[in-house]
Amino acid sequence: MTAAGEMRQYQVVGRKAGTAENPNPEAYRMVIFAPNPVAAKSKFWYFMRQFRKMKKTTGEILDCVEVVEKNSRTVKNYGIWLRYDSRSGTHNMYREYRDLKLTGAVSQLYNEMAGRHRCRPRSIQIIRTATLGAGELNRPNGAQFAQKKVRFPLPHRVASAKRGQKALSDRTFTTVRPTTYFG
Repeated sequence: MTAAGEMRQYQVVGRKAGTAENPNPEAYRMVIFAPNPVAAKSKFWYFMRQFRKMKKTTGEILDCVEVVEKNSRTVKNYGIWLRYDSRSGTHNMYREYRDLKLTGAVSQLYNEMAGRHRCRPRSIQIIRTATLGAGELNRPNGAQFAQKKVRFPLPHRVASAKRGQKALSDRTFTTVRPTTYFG
């Protein structure tokens, strides 16, 4: 599976195919992050092989639906518990992200794991996700934005060029350095 672009959240429901002894077997539901429904179904069977004695050839998919987040207009803090396989072994990890949607936070996770740990998408398994409040944040990077009076000052700005004008003056070259502090 590749993690190209935005990851999507799918709810996949499947079960073992009915037999004469058990015509209505137990169904299993999983929430899976994947780029498309085909990859979501494939991941479902990957986990079912690990947890239960069930394969794609002996089972059936009952439902595969994309889960869409209702409120995607406010920035939220997300905590993600995962496990991944590195070159030296299997590791558990907890990470925090700020994003509008859970799928955006998971996309950030895949990109950051690829950059920091050289981890392939196929070796990442997301165990649990949660929406965190400001007091529940453990990492200082996310906590600095979770204050009530957070400000984003712009102390050093350079006057930019407008259409048909030069950037800092009417001349292309000047002997004076630009003033970037507008205290």
